[in-house]
Amino acid sequence: MRDQPEQQAPPVQRLRVRYAKRGRLRFTSHRDFSRAFERALVRARIPMAYSSGFNPHPRISYAGASPTGAASEAEYLEIGLAEHADPARIARDLDDALPDGLDVLEVVEASAGSLADRLEVSRWQIDLTMAVAAVTGALEAFLARETVSVERMTKKGLRTFDSRAAVLELEVTGLDTAYGAGSRLTVVLRHTVPAVRPDDVLAGLRQVGGLEEGGAPLVTRLEQGPWSAADGAIGDPLSG
Repeated sequence: MRDQPEQQAPPVQRLRVRYAKRGRLRFTSHRDFSRAFERALVRARIPMAYSSGFNPHPRISYAGASPTGAASEAEYLEIGLAEHADPARIARDLDDALPDGLDVLEVVEASAGSLADRLEVSRWQIDLTMAVAAVTGALEAFLARETVSVERMTKKGLRTFDSRAAVLELEVTGLDTAYGAGSRLTVVLRHTVPAVRPDDVLAGLRQVGGLEEGGAPLVTRLEQGPWSAADGAIGDPLSG
């Protein structure tokens, strides 16, 4: 009979981390990031708590990771520690241990409740090489619809999404690019199951408005957190 594994003590402190994916590191997949982050924990000598079982692993909870290829200024995770530590020191040591482009922006003590439950919406920025005039018609056609169904291949096969229902805000402004006059879409997406991503919104704009965005869009998540319908503001998920 196989021996029962040693039971690990529960974490004595939980910390929440906000980090960014920038530059070429936006192409880092979630799996690649998790490997890099676990290596950084070891290099920085963070006193991690571990799970019980035959294959203990560090107590890390990821929440709302951005898709591969998207940059982000607002990625979040939570770690459990085996001993108390200063959040500011943890932030500094982790940032030093991670490669440039994976940057720790803030570390705070975890508050009550689930971090994932506080990530209700995301604000995204999508930079296109098309001029505003070429985008406006597609945007207006998209917003005029109650539903816009699009398809995307997922791990579970081809899925159909209503890309319109998740959009809380969508606007376009002008942008100077290396290729001339471009445009910038700013979109607030409600977090749904299955998740609607910025590329789903672009697919919807192509479908109902004939949008042809030219070169690959540059997608950046600017913020994510709790949504205030009253004023359209996104709150800080690390506060309160």
